[in-house]
Amino acid sequence: MADDAKPPTLGELIRQQRELAAVPMRTFAEMVGISNPYLSQIERNLRAPSEQVLEAIAEHLHTSADILTAKAHRADAEEVAEVVAAIRRDGDLTKAQRASLEEMYDTFRQVTLEKRRRGRGSDRAGDGAGEGMAAAGD
Repeated sequence: MADDAKPPTLGELIRQQRELAAVPMRTFAEMVGISNPYLSQIERNLRAPSEQVLEAIAEHLHTSADILTAKAHRADAEEVAEVVAAIRRDGDLTKAQRASLEEMYDTFRQVTLEKRRRGRGSDRAGDGAGEGMAAAGD
């Protein structure tokens, strides 16, 4: 395996853990209560499991959904902004809430970076992240 290999995705982790438990895909899908094609799509990263399905998968793998998700994100944790890392660690938020907050943070950062590239400051009071208008007097 190469040193620059990508960290495993959530689907790859689920597949690896299922295979380590020596449970065939069809049997595991039945245990979890989902269709075999749906499990296959999850393992190949074609579909993201719902929070309920991820919980059921984790339960049958004798782990937690948070641990599976954390393992999938562990390798890039050093490259993640401190704010995103804090959001991911917050156990008081649901998976959906964490994802929404992370997406909003990334969007705000991208808007700010784009404004800086265009030569517009973003540190002004009242500078809305979603506004497309330049500040007067610039």
